[in-house]
Amino acid sequence: MKNVFNKGDKLPVIVREITQEKIDLYAEASGDFNPLHVDPEFAKDTIFGGTIAHGMLTLAYISQVMSEFHREGWINGGQMEINFLAPVRPKDRITCTGEVVEVWENLVKCSVSCKNQRDETVVAGNASVKI
Repeated sequence: MKNVFNKGDKLPVIVREITQEKIDLYAEASGDFNPLHVDPEFAKDTIFGGTIAHGMLTLAYISQVMSEFHREGWINGGQMEINFLAPVRPKDRITCTGEVVEVWENLVKCSVSCKNQRDETVVAGNASVKI
């Protein structure tokens, strides 16, 4: 595991295909059955024009990036400050990554984001790990 970090270090890249099945499975795991996520018939008449993924599903991919970057530091005190910028839809291909922006004696702060296949940023913010 890497113990020396530098500003500009790139984080791992996680790419995931979003499907309605994954959204439905996340609804079951989380207990969040909001029809905006799981009912295409209902969701088509909303401002989104169809179902969208749970925000926490997308954040799970950021969490995976941070865990691959520094698992122990993420598990033992990782934090995120994230903004949801656009909906994630079934058939989207999400790419999540980031880079180190600050390094302190016991903390590494990273900028993180997820983009869809149209290069639209859907989630962005900061995450930190303890070192």
